[in-house]
Amino acid sequence: MKFIKYLGLTLFLIGFGIFNSAIFFGNFQVSQQELEAYISEKGYKSEYLKKALSDAIVTDEQLSIFEFSSRVRTAFETSNNYHNKLISKYDSEKNWDKKNEQFQYTVFGKPHSLSYNLAKKVGKGFLKNQPNLAWWLTFGLGIFGALLFILPNVILLGKPGIKNDGIYLESATNRGWIAWLVLVYLVTFYLLLYFMPDYVVNWTFIFDPISNFLNGGNASQWFVYGFLYCVIMIVMGIRMYIKYRHNKYQIVRTTSVLFFQIVFAFLIPEIMTSLNMPGYDFKSAFPLDYDFFFEWNIKSLQSSGAIGVFILVWGIILTLIIVPVMVYFFGKRWYCSWVCGCGGLAETLGDPYRQHSDKSLNAWKLERWLIHSVLLFSLLMTVVTLYCYFSGTSSFIGIKSQWIKDAYSFLIGAWFAGVIGTGFYPIFGNRVWCRFGCPLAAYLGFVQRFKSRFRITTNGGQCISCGNCSTYCEQGIDVRAYAQKGENIVRSSCVGCGICSAVCPRGVLKLENGPEKGRINPTEILLGNDVDLIKLLNNQ
Repeated sequence: MKFIKYLGLTLFLIGFGIFNSAIFFGNFQVSQQELEAYISEKGYKSEYLKKALSDAIVTDEQLSIFEFSSRVRTAFETSNNYHNKLISKYDSEKNWDKKNEQFQYTVFGKPHSLSYNLAKKVGKGFLKNQPNLAWWLTFGLGIFGALLFILPNVILLGKPGIKNDGIYLESATNRGWIAWLVLVYLVTFYLLLYFMPDYVVNWTFIFDPISNFLNGGNASQWFVYGFLYCVIMIVMGIRMYIKYRHNKYQIVRTTSVLFFQIVFAFLIPEIMTSLNMPGYDFKSAFPLDYDFFFEWNIKSLQSSGAIGVFILVWGIILTLIIVPVMVYFFGKRWYCSWVCGCGGLAETLGDPYRQHSDKSLNAWKLERWLIHSVLLFSLLMTVVTLYCYFSGTSSFIGIKSQWIKDAYSFLIGAWFAGVIGTGFYPIFGNRVWCRFGCPLAAYLGFVQRFKSRFRITTNGGQCISCGNCSTYCEQGIDVRAYAQKGENIVRSSCVGCGICSAVCPRGVLKLENGPEKGRINPTEILLGNDVDLIKLLNNQ
């Protein structure tokens, strides 16, 4: 069995290494004709830009992606700086005609996006010419190797069941050197994806055939991310099936998050795009889908006809009606642990790190301040955005719509949800984003804490204080403290993953959806398990 595991690890590392080194493959050359065709397609009018790009990238040299991107970025920025100076000059001279004329020469957008688009068109080499072979050498080897590494655990684990042993003895799961390497890789991956997509354009060539099959167009960096997201969840989902094979709830829950991620978050949006419809994830609710009420999205949906109007209405109904009703009957677990893609990645890829969630009182205080601040930030941003959209102004009580949207997208959408939320799994646990940053989780938590039938009931008389439940709680809840006192666990942060129940050797914990009347306030300390005695004491 060890041979199979080591073989699997070797194959995985080979595929993983080829995939990452693919960034450095290929070359980028542009002819004058290709450059002119690109400029014409984009509608750029600046002759200064055309000359700057021509001088920078029309060459006999075979440029690497880093050199190519650097030259393109410099050309775009130089051109914009030149025209911005002219705009300022004509503005000071009050020569409005000349000023307005210069505006049309400005290239709008981020330099790395423009560099990516051009690199996508003119890239050459093995990855672009042999994408299918490249896929098998990267993802094919990686998936096969990972499965070979995981599957022998069925035999090695012996009897089904989870014990709190071994997780703090391996460097991958005890914040050792392997965990830190994983953190560095994940953070670097997200930084490249969000802020330097032109540097990873070679990855997109590998997925062009799959993207063309699904949506009729070449792959973008977001297609690569979506496909990678699904593959990781499937492979690590198989690990979940093996690890929690003794628990039907975990099997069904894992199947659910895989289904909603693959079908709703990936396949349906891609197919909709191929049909000239707006690609929309029908399970993504506001304010997690924070740009749902942005001007560009509303205009895009309105211009898409009946399907666009349906999406707009569905998004509002989902947020205002479906979400709170479902939370009332089933708790926030119906979304956070059964539907949400962020939660799905946390429960699969992040499962080996769930024991790192901080259970301290200070962490709980920080959690409440942060997550509710993000919720308020998202609501304020939406109010400003909608006011500016309907009023036709650019600001609301001094807050500029574009500024607050850019700030939220950068700080929360990119850094918190992506770079920190996923990158920090190996050190701070798998629910960093869900626990401290997700505005939808905060909204769901309000409903669950005060108006929900869901709770985790406990049988304090059976608790042996092993600590498995608290160790494995990904939301930083000291479950054992509740269990020892026989208290119901009614916490706004609880996502109802049920792992505490799955790892309990005595069956002390049980997930229930009962009448609100039967819920026990977690702030009250019970004197025992005799309900009649408690009622009698309360009456006195």
